[in-house]
Amino acid sequence: MAETHDNLPIEKWTESHVSSWLRSIGVKEQYIKKLHEEEVDGQILKELSEDFLKKETGMKSGPALLIIKKRNELVESLKGRKVQKDNRAHQTSNSGKGSQNEQQATGQESTGAEIDETHPETKTQADKDQPVTGLLTKRDCKPRPFGKEGIDFTYVKHSVLQPESGVIDLISPCHEYKSLSIAAKLDRTRLQAKFAKEVLKFGTGCMNIRSNGTIHFGVMDSRDDAGYVHGEIIGVPVTEKDIYVDALDHIERCFSSADSEHVRQCIRPPQFIEVMDMNSTEKFYVVEVDIVPSVSIVRNRVYSVRLPNFKEKANKVEHEKDTVYRRVGSKTEPVSDQNEFYQRVRDRDAQREEAEHSHFLNAPDFCEDLGRKLTMLVTSGKKFIEKEKWYILITNKFQQDDLSSIDFLLNMKIFCVFDFDPDSKVSGFCGKYLQHHAANLHFMQNYKIPSGMSIGDFVSHLHLFEQTSWIFCNGRNDYHGSETPCDEMTWIKTKITLLRESVSLICKQLLPKGAFSVIFLLTSPVEKPLLHIFYEFYTDMEGHEDIICISECEENYQKWKSFAEAYCDTATVNRSSVVGMRMSHVNATLQRIQPVTTRATKHLSVFTKGECLLETREEERMYSLEILSVDQCEETSNDFIEAEKDHIERHFYHGSKVSWLNFWLAEKKFVGDVIQRDAYREVSELLSGILKRSADQMPVNSINIYHHPGSGGSTVARQVLWNHRKDLRCAVVKPSYSAAVVSEHAVHLREYEEKDLQKCLPVLLLVEDCDNEYLDDLRHEVEVAVNTKKIVQGTVCFILLSCRRSHTPEKMCKESPLQNVAVTHKLSEEEKRQFAGKRKKLEEHYQPEFILTFVLMSEEFEPQYVKDFVEHLLQGIDHTSVVTRLIHYVALLNTYVQNSFISQSHCEALLALTIHLDRFRQHNFERSLSEQAKLVFIHLRDEKTYIESIRIIHPLVAKEILQQLLGSQQQQSAVAMDLLHEDVLFEHRFGKEEYVKFLRALFMRRCRISKGDESDSFFSPLIEHVRENESPDKAIELLKEAYARFNKDAFFAQQLARLIYRYDRFEEAIQWAEIAAKKMPRNSYILDTKGQVYRRWFLAKCKVIENVTKTPENTADAIQTALTAMECFEACEVASVSDLDTVNNSGFFAAVEVGCNLLKLIFSLQMFSNKTVGRTECLKYLVTDYIPEKVNKPWECFHSKLKSLQVTMHGALEWISEDLSYFQTDISADEEETAETEMKINNPKNWLVNKSSVYGKYFSGVPLNTVQQSRDSSTGTMTPFMKRMLIYRLGGGNITTIFSLLHDQKDGDQIKVLEEIISLYPSDPLKARLEQMDLVNYIASQIALGCLSTQSSKLVALQNLQNLCQQFPNDKRKCLSSALFLLTLLFWPEDSDPDKENKYEIVMAAVEYLKRSYWTKMKDIPQRKRRIYTHFFLSNGSGWDKIVHKSKVESLTKLLSVSEKRMKWLRGEVWKMPEIATLLKSVHGWTEDGTVFLLGPQKKFNIPALNSASVPYGNENVTFYLGFTFRGPVAYNITVIK
Repeated sequence: MAETHDNLPIEKWTESHVSSWLRSIGVKEQYIKKLHEEEVDGQILKELSEDFLKKETGMKSGPALLIIKKRNELVESLKGRKVQKDNRAHQTSNSGKGSQNEQQATGQESTGAEIDETHPETKTQADKDQPVTGLLTKRDCKPRPFGKEGIDFTYVKHSVLQPESGVIDLISPCHEYKSLSIAAKLDRTRLQAKFAKEVLKFGTGCMNIRSNGTIHFGVMDSRDDAGYVHGEIIGVPVTEKDIYVDALDHIERCFSSADSEHVRQCIRPPQFIEVMDMNSTEKFYVVEVDIVPSVSIVRNRVYSVRLPNFKEKANKVEHEKDTVYRRVGSKTEPVSDQNEFYQRVRDRDAQREEAEHSHFLNAPDFCEDLGRKLTMLVTSGKKFIEKEKWYILITNKFQQDDLSSIDFLLNMKIFCVFDFDPDSKVSGFCGKYLQHHAANLHFMQNYKIPSGMSIGDFVSHLHLFEQTSWIFCNGRNDYHGSETPCDEMTWIKTKITLLRESVSLICKQLLPKGAFSVIFLLTSPVEKPLLHIFYEFYTDMEGHEDIICISECEENYQKWKSFAEAYCDTATVNRSSVVGMRMSHVNATLQRIQPVTTRATKHLSVFTKGECLLETREEERMYSLEILSVDQCEETSNDFIEAEKDHIERHFYHGSKVSWLNFWLAEKKFVGDVIQRDAYREVSELLSGILKRSADQMPVNSINIYHHPGSGGSTVARQVLWNHRKDLRCAVVKPSYSAAVVSEHAVHLREYEEKDLQKCLPVLLLVEDCDNEYLDDLRHEVEVAVNTKKIVQGTVCFILLSCRRSHTPEKMCKESPLQNVAVTHKLSEEEKRQFAGKRKKLEEHYQPEFILTFVLMSEEFEPQYVKDFVEHLLQGIDHTSVVTRLIHYVALLNTYVQNSFISQSHCEALLALTIHLDRFRQHNFERSLSEQAKLVFIHLRDEKTYIESIRIIHPLVAKEILQQLLGSQQQQSAVAMDLLHEDVLFEHRFGKEEYVKFLRALFMRRCRISKGDESDSFFSPLIEHVRENESPDKAIELLKEAYARFNKDAFFAQQLARLIYRYDRFEEAIQWAEIAAKKMPRNSYILDTKGQVYRRWFLAKCKVIENVTKTPENTADAIQTALTAMECFEACEVASVSDLDTVNNSGFFAAVEVGCNLLKLIFSLQMFSNKTVGRTECLKYLVTDYIPEKVNKPWECFHSKLKSLQVTMHGALEWISEDLSYFQTDISADEEETAETEMKINNPKNWLVNKSSVYGKYFSGVPLNTVQQSRDSSTGTMTPFMKRMLIYRLGGGNITTIFSLLHDQKDGDQIKVLEEIISLYPSDPLKARLEQMDLVNYIASQIALGCLSTQSSKLVALQNLQNLCQQFPNDKRKCLSSALFLLTLLFWPEDSDPDKENKYEIVMAAVEYLKRSYWTKMKDIPQRKRRIYTHFFLSNGSGWDKIVHKSKVESLTKLLSVSEKRMKWLRGEVWKMPEIATLLKSVHGWTEDGTVFLLGPQKKFNIPALNSASVPYGNENVTFYLGFTFRGPVAYNITVIK
């Protein structure tokens, strides 16, 4: 079927034809399969676009571009061939007869080997592939070196040898090609006859003309080239090599006995050169026979031959007549004039003798400078190996001698090793490497990314960039899993796809071009898989520039080289290879140019004031920490210091982040000192205070540095670490690791090489640019670790030094002066003096523009100075250049997204830099920048991956550049729009996750004061700027474009809805909210936004009819909108409750808000406005089946919804109340994650009190003053429902509002209110059989009144309340949490209580079910993020005085400042105050394995400790204070009884 390719137009190709063609152009199998699944035939192939290939098949840009390019070439080629074919057809019709006559004239009967029809089954796969292949551009290659037998050499399929040649200089061989594609499949006899005939004919021709020659079988000659080019290597299958070797036994039968011996000497045995085919698992060979007619053998002789032919009729081999052959040009022909030929024998012998003589007198080989070549290749032309450059090693079995010469590899940053030695871990390179470094052992299948996993997660999963990844490519003999080595062909069948995926992932998604070099270390004979890996790297790296080959052995190198030459020219291969240099010499040469000395050692301080060795592999196992050793940087080589010290200093003062090398160079006086800011001294003092041992010292302490962006906060923090590295163990926490991992490594660092865990140096951990949540998590993790290790109280174990940007550092410092330090742009007088002196010294060495940031800092970033500086800088800038466009983009990102940057790889893509000689990539990139860009861009390197990126030297400079570049005409929205349209940047694969994250933040991230921003914002600062300074429409347009760019992301649709409804464009806002909700129907935040649009729309409709007489008709629309809003909020509530990972209460709050506003509207209708009749009728409508005539028709669509309004609001209020009963609300702003919601409730408890009152006002139907004036008469006429609503109105509707009356007590008002609430209940509640909720509220009101006044006439005895509790359901599962809580309060026994044990039973039963409810309510959220709220404490009194409300305890610290109060609660010092000891009862208990138990009840009663750190480690007798929570009783201030 496939052979008809050549004749078929593309339109008629099937899917199989297309697949075959795709394979021939080198497209990967995964894409071929995908296109086959998509049913791409020839017709569709013609219409394919690059865009379709990328979007619909997920194809990368490279292969998509290749397919389109080759498809276009194919179409053109077929057009050309059609024209040629038409011309040939015309010529053939005239010359056909002549050809036929020629054939008859030869008089030779054809062998079966030459006639296709005789053996149709012998058509080979090569024939079938012909037509497509013939259309491609083939790469030239060189033949095997002549006369070299047994060498490791390979050909690559479809490479093309030089055309067949005639005699050149007798020594250089002439070449003849035979495809043998049909004959190779014949039986032994026929094949040998055919092979011998061609060899002997060619051999005789060469011998007679005295020229060396090689005949190649498996190479296409011009006669049967359908679809191939002349000289194209195809190869033939060789099942038995002896068939070809034995075929030369025909010599004795074809030559005279005298000649045959000579012929044997001149015709060498066949050589079998393997043909590499990337898409085949079969072995093919080119069979070559060399002819060497040495003059000493052939002198004075002419050779005739009787060529063998297999006669089909006779079914045997017969011989032709004796013929003398000679080479004429590129052909072998019979000699026509034998006399003349014989006469010139002596001349030919003389020529041969002279040629042989001159060949042996060639000049000796020139020896190139391999040491310099190696140095230039590995350093990319620099003086030293770059510390940040990654290396990928490809190696096979190391010789034992070579393993002692790998020191140079130990100091290189090795990303991964592709190791083909299955014993490498036991006896090879891997085992040796693991003695010095940590490495993760992988197989190629580990590099397959699971679906749905991001690149970042995959990198973390394999710990790439942290430790070397050791990839065993051909199994591992020491491994117990099923990874056994296999032979070459099995490997190609089973592993080649895994190899492709691994290499593709590394080159296309992990490491950008220029960030790494690939080194082939050929230490053993080269096998096929090693050649495959070269091919994969060569194609995925788009060239040979960063591939280096090192081989001591010429033979090992030869096979690799012959394969490499099929893809790039010989000069390139030779230029990138170091051959013949011993491994020990390579080792010594490269060690000389490494920036650190070999096998450098690091040391840490120990508790006994000595030092210990920090093993490199141990350091690498603590990969989340950048550990600062005592002798940090001491390993730096002197040559490196001399060459680089000025550059390092200038780079720092230009604006780069400080490095340890900066401090070390200053300390060693190689450069000037680094200034110590005032903040440095402040931090050092706080640190000294913490380190002073005292019994009540915390094991984990915190110091916070808050700094203006770019004011040097990070330098101060690192300076503190540097100067304390000999007294403490210091480390920087690397970004993107979980608190649990960091904690594990920090604990390991503390204990490393220490004998006694109680006596270790404290660890000073620097945590940069993280939020409070992460710090809390980290603090919690190390505290748990300290508790587990049972470290003695008062031992300082960890100090967390947090360094965070803030726009108000002084304010943060003022709030907590004992913990916080501020670094600002403002300099003190002393700092000004230091900065002036330092600037003077620096300007003696450097131009001011090269130390820009330092100059700006010394000017305190004074706005006018920054403005003038930028104005001067931008003079003469080319506004049309692509570099200026890049400055625009970087400035925009740096202005609005903190810590943003653009990778250098992205920049190069934008500048369209195709740097062919990539060894000088950085130089090329910098040369492409304008002068202005060179000055304002800072080159960064990622701390983990070392991938390079750029940002502007300072955010204030970025802001000013953006303003001045745009001037008054252009607008920031235009730059943002251009950035969104910049496909090159968005699609660029390296650093894509980071770039997309920054771009997303530009449009999505809202400002938070708690995150260090100047203010809180509703939208991203860019959107805020555009809508305020340009126009709302432009802001909306920008977000729409962002929505499209980010694949129609639901959150962008949500943002659009939020933005649009602010301009009262509610219909449009609803559309966007609907889009978002359809995409994420279970996201409570999106559902909340949808509800908020309707809420705002409802309020807008209310405003329109505000001043008109309200009727059922003109309010119907607004009511419908409000009810829709409430439906959205109810959906939000359901989604929020079912989401176990987040807490979003906004739906409940918003439902109540809308409900209150809706009630206000309904009650304001004219027909309901009469204070008595109207209100009563309205209430009757809302809570009964009654429908007034006037509203029947206008509101017919939503009667039922309005009648369920009270139930809906009541449910939401109860839910909020319960939530507030469980958890503290006095948390910091950034922890109160209402970030994604529209309504921010600052004080939920006050809000609940107010809304409960409003709810009660509308549904009670009785004016409050009426009740207060004539309570006795009015309460008698009220229904139980109205009374309940009145109780709500007074603040007695739920347990939270009742207990909130105990806060902020003024003039006894609360007592009166509680008495009024109690008076609304039946005088004998026991008989009244109240509902459970009413019962709870009545008891809670009594308890609250008891806390305020035990003299009140409304207060009943505790015994009565205990009796009332018997009305709670016996099945505790049916009890409300608030009922169970009240049981723990009321039944907690007093010491003298005779019924103590029964009461404990009741309490413990209640606690069991309280805990279950608590864990349901907690979801999967860490306890420290939702801290349980303590309502009451057990006091020293009895009766009503046995419990005391939390407000009374808090009042004892009322006079302290906010920061002192915080510290007292945080450190637990509150419990040591004498007033507390007087107020609270100290109960007895014991601890068992870190669990606290109460002494008293017969059953063990576990009391959870609120601060686990205070629980003693051993089994001790203890005392503690008891708090009452909705989780049950908790223990405070646990103290061991001495």
